[in-house]
Amino acid sequence: MPTTSWGYRATIRLGVALAPAVGWFDRRVRAALHARREAGDRLLDWARWNRDLARPLVWFHAASVGEGRQAESVLLALRRMRPDCQVLYTHFSPSAEALAAQIAADASDYLPYDLPAPVDRLIQALQPDLLVFAKLDVWPELSTRAATSGVEVALIAATVRPGSGRLRWPARALLEPGYRAIAAAGAVAPADAARLERLGLPGDRIRVLGDPRFDSVLDRVGTVPPNDPLLRLGQGAPTLVAGSTWPSDEAVLVDALTQLHRHHPEARLILVPHEPTSQHLTRLEDRVRAAGLSSERLSAAAGRSTILLVDRVGVLATLYGAASVAYVGGGFGRAGLHSVLEPAAWSIPVAFGPRWQNSRDAELLVQANAAIALPKSPGAAAQVLSQHWRTWIEDENARQAQGRRAREVVERGVGASERSADLLVQLISARRHRR
Repeated sequence: MPTTSWGYRATIRLGVALAPAVGWFDRRVRAALHARREAGDRLLDWARWNRDLARPLVWFHAASVGEGRQAESVLLALRRMRPDCQVLYTHFSPSAEALAAQIAADASDYLPYDLPAPVDRLIQALQPDLLVFAKLDVWPELSTRAATSGVEVALIAATVRPGSGRLRWPARALLEPGYRAIAAAGAVAPADAARLERLGLPGDRIRVLGDPRFDSVLDRVGTVPPNDPLLRLGQGAPTLVAGSTWPSDEAVLVDALTQLHRHHPEARLILVPHEPTSQHLTRLEDRVRAAGLSSERLSAAAGRSTILLVDRVGVLATLYGAASVAYVGGGFGRAGLHSVLEPAAWSIPVAFGPRWQNSRDAELLVQANAAIALPKSPGAAAQVLSQHWRTWIEDENARQAQGRRAREVVERGVGASERSADLLVQLISARRHRR
């Protein structure tokens, strides 16, 4: 079985040693560091009192919210196929805490640091039958030691961007043992499968199964009640909902709305910042005021302002349902374009910034003429967005047709969750048969 190198272990130990210094400057990071230190003990306690060795244990790990949604969709499909399984869910990012708290797992927590001693203690106590990584967040120490212990290791919803740093030296050399330990992987597309081979995963262990996120998005949209109060926020005026925005996105959006108001003063904008901190919202209010527009926050909304600033988290997927058109943030900076599938599932046209090429979902929408990508220049981007926004208001048939094409893109991607869960069921059965 492959093992991690001394270089990888030294890198992790150095990162663990430096992490508290980062926590001094970020409260959320500090809280996450504290939670992660105690996560191993909490998981050991769960194993001591709740682990039923007569039942298979499937351990899902997903780094953050996006990967967590993909894992959740497969997890639910697995629950339907194998209700006898116990399920453990771990995450890495603090942003995934809310998702972890409500996911349908028997236990959930932070993933402890990827060091030999804590990993060995957890594997010995939990005795999992299957360890499942989501998307690409494979931790080599956990992966290799689990495989050495006889645990089946799997990767689902595997996506490797062409420019991923994992493909370059020294990251590829440090991470390769973790990928070589994987028994089976479900890749989103053939190009992802090819790049997984470059990371060290043998080609005969990879299957192209699609992206479970399509199933997850349709399920979430389908469960929103028609009388949800958030859906009423778009009534009475043509409304654009801009989700997961950063300052570079917001500058373009405010400028575009200012231009649009010369023709359609009734148009409204609902802004959902990626990080709705008080400091960020205050700066955003100043920007809106400088543009001669009015704004109010969702928590104190009276419905009289042109721009609604959302100061809550966890409501974006529903808010897209209040929109006639959508904008997805992240395409003007280096953070990366956020999920474009949620607004597409609501059957509305989608717009985003120029850095979308690493998003397969955005590419599918552009190819289907269901989305527009804005130019790089902020001034030109605002003008193009304003023009399209005006067209969407004035030509309802064209807007609806573009929205239908967006929904069709999502519907064509369904089924990956079931296929991925079936792959996991096969691994569980193989493991149980050997035992």
